Amino acid sequence: MNKESEQKIIDETIRYLDRGCVILYPADTIWGIGCDAEDTEAIRKVYDIKGRSYDKPLIILVSSIAQLYEVVESVHPRIDTLLTLHERPLTIIYPKVKPAFQHLAAKDGTIGVRVVKSGFCHKLIEAYGKPLVSTSANISSAPSPTSFGTISFEVINQVDYALPASTEKDMLGIPSVIAKYDANGELDFLRTS
Repeated sequence: MNKESEQKIIDETIRYLDRGCVILYPADTIWGIGCDAEDTEAIRKVYDIKGRSYDKPLIILVSSIAQLYEVVESVHPRIDTLLTLHERPLTIIYPKVKPAFQHLAAKDGTIGVRVVKSGFCHKLIEAYGKPLVSTSANISSAPSPTSFGTISFEVINQVDYALPASTEKDMLGIPSVIAKYDANGELDFLRTS
């Protein structure tokens, strides 16, 4: 896919996001469904497509540390180093979310956020200029889709816009590592494989 084709897809995706639509897109890890992280109606549709309990929080994807600061109240001083050195995509559960994203917080007030460092998904979020909601593009309890060909028609038929399979070229094909800061400010890795 050349840069011109890629930009056309990004522009088209942004038009859908601006209209409150749910998209099917390649995150940096696996295929996901998502929407503008501030659009509560679109977020409800994401939950409905997945058949997911509203008690289970969704994560937010951002394109930079600066955008991360727009979402969470505080960021650990070593986060830059951690994100630079960590080879796999890393979702971190932060203790407190800013008011604009409170609707995505877990019952305990925490929020999972991943800084997407490169690839198509990074370019999309950067061009959109706002965080995206992300959850695996599968019906709850079904296997996570590691390529476009493994996404169920049930999911594809319910989203408003499905990006083409060619956009998955930068996708890793495995879920992110998940970590949470403990009471002492140290990282506790909850999922590493």
